Amino acid sequence: MNDKKYSVIVSDLGNVILPFDYNIAINKFEKIEKGLGEQFNNFVKSNYKSHRENERGDITSGEFIRIMVRALDYKVSEEEFCNIYSKIFIVNEPLVSLLAELHKKYKLVLLSNTNKVHRDYGWGDLLFLQYFDKLILSYEVHAVKPEPEIYKAVEAYTQLPPEQHLFIDDIAEYAEAAKKLGWDAIQYINFNQLSEELTNRQIL
Repeated sequence: MNDKKYSVIVSDLGNVILPFDYNIAINKFEKIEKGLGEQFNNFVKSNYKSHRENERGDITSGEFIRIMVRALDYKVSEEEFCNIYSKIFIVNEPLVSLLAELHKKYKLVLLSNTNKVHRDYGWGDLLFLQYFDKLILSYEVHAVKPEPEIYKAVEAYTQLPPEQHLFIDDIAEYAEAAKKLGWDAIQYINFNQLSEELTNRQIL
């Protein structure tokens, strides 16, 4: 019998609900011109600062798009870039089915380091979002995991004590950051492991 120790389940998006693979984008750029995919990949790796600034909302999506199109030597339009850059996600269907069940008993919050381009062109219209009571997105709150401010944004919404929050994230550092604030947290590895962790907590 679940005594409702938890009131809120907070879930990451990328590589939990939505596995992603940048090789999909790299291959599409490569088809436009040989070497363009590698050029994209090398630029992203060597300019992580721009990616993080975009996620934190320190630069606008328009600024980020212009940076990336310039890095690709204007071989693609801004619209082409947005589509290729964002069509990299695959829905984790078993987890979506689980969200539908969890939504009946718990407040669900999505907590993601993401950017407006990916939301607008990649995942923003996906139906599973209906199961979430609130989306806390890094570029909107101007903070990224593992910074405490982004977890505090969740608490500001829920108005509940830290110990009533359970966080699911594939990155150990982000799960540990939640624990330091008094939350419980699970590092997501695969669906079966998550189900076992939730069962152990009497959530399933």
